[in-house]
Amino acid sequence: MTESGDPKKVNCSSRLSRREFVEAAAAAAAFTFIPRRVLGGAGQPSANNRLNIAGIGVGGQGAGDINQCSQDGANIVALCDVDDERAKDTFRKFPNARKYKDFRQMLDKEGKNIDAVVIATPDHCHAPAAIRAMRMGKHVYCEKPMAHTIYEARRMTEIAKEKGVVTQMGQGGHAGEGLRLTYEFIHDGAIGPVREVHVWSDRPGTPERPWWPQGIDRPTDTMAVPATLDWDAWLGPVRWRPYHKAYVPRNWRGWWDFGCGAMGDMAVHNADPAFFCLDLDAPTAVEAESSGSNDETLPKWSIITYYFAAKGNRPAVKMIWHDGGKMPPRPPELEKDRKLEDNGILFVGDKGKILCGGWSGPPRLIPESKMKEYKRPAPTLPRSPGHHKEWIEACKAGKPEEAKAGFWYSGPFTEALLVGNLAVRLGKRVEWDAKAVRSPNCPEADNYITKFYRLGWDID
Repeated sequence: MTESGDPKKVNCSSRLSRREFVEAAAAAAAFTFIPRRVLGGAGQPSANNRLNIAGIGVGGQGAGDINQCSQDGANIVALCDVDDERAKDTFRKFPNARKYKDFRQMLDKEGKNIDAVVIATPDHCHAPAAIRAMRMGKHVYCEKPMAHTIYEARRMTEIAKEKGVVTQMGQGGHAGEGLRLTYEFIHDGAIGPVREVHVWSDRPGTPERPWWPQGIDRPTDTMAVPATLDWDAWLGPVRWRPYHKAYVPRNWRGWWDFGCGAMGDMAVHNADPAFFCLDLDAPTAVEAESSGSNDETLPKWSIITYYFAAKGNRPAVKMIWHDGGKMPPRPPELEKDRKLEDNGILFVGDKGKILCGGWSGPPRLIPESKMKEYKRPAPTLPRSPGHHKEWIEACKAGKPEEAKAGFWYSGPFTEALLVGNLAVRLGKRVEWDAKAVRSPNCPEADNYITKFYRLGWDID
């Protein structure tokens, strides 16, 4: 299955025309979601009421996901990873699970044996794996970001609704106490109406503290593929290119073909409180400044400004994302002996400010004297048993709405975030029409809203 990068051998059927894309988006809006609530049938637990899970990408983050699912009572039936060396610890821990390198083969062979899949591949393979599984009626836990492109996020959301499967994006903080407290503080009126939010992350890093490289060109030298790695399967839907350690195992995030940069790695965590607590949906427009990107990698740093229209009783909101060492202005209310952490979010209200740690961390009114004076409201939101367990229990009950980071929530959230990457890549203001899934002022954005897929790896 080693295909060349010759455009003649690339499947272009998944690259929709703008008209076809708009028609597909309009059709999606007509879906009515009726969750499956009765045990039994495809994607439902076995008679012993244990969820039978297959893992796709089980080294690194995937190892943690599989281990947690096992601890939460799931049965690990099959494991798939393109690199035997990277996945060896997980393979050893679950010796009875059948092993694969190509998730397509695993799903074909194990379809009758599994209820759900856990996906922790690089971003570019999320949609091909998730959509294939959902079409088989399998529940899906997919690591963040949910999708590599806006179109993929839309299709994953649509198919999850169509199939009635239970889904969850790997944004663990969404199940945490911090997110719920932040919501309760804001809706208690602790800082009044919120009109501005700052969100930030140190990813992809700084020269002093790098996480992964960005703002670089494609390597020109060649390297031998490690004996344990199936490079063709790692590339999956992406046009073939020679193996290089510049991509694998950790540095793929900064490459446009494989990752979504800091937006995909950390905005899904740190911006989650803004979307959840303020009921944000799609931005009306996005602007960006950056160190300058190229056709290969994202920039070394970016500052992205999102504009959201007023909604209900909430005023219009401006959200500013900072990464790569860029930080928001230091709030004057913050005590001199305190500093902004490397990851976080700041809500600016008419009557005060709330500062939260990264990964949807706990909220604090600033200055600290206000926090000490504040009387916390009584809890109004239900608490979660845990991010993975919440998904497992929802799968067993057949209740998609009980997985609170399900694609019904995380799909629109992911789409909104990725509009920011459009502004970075195009280097201009992007006005956004979410219903049509396009930018009215940037028709060239169509080239990045969806993408090409190699034969055998497409999603439509």
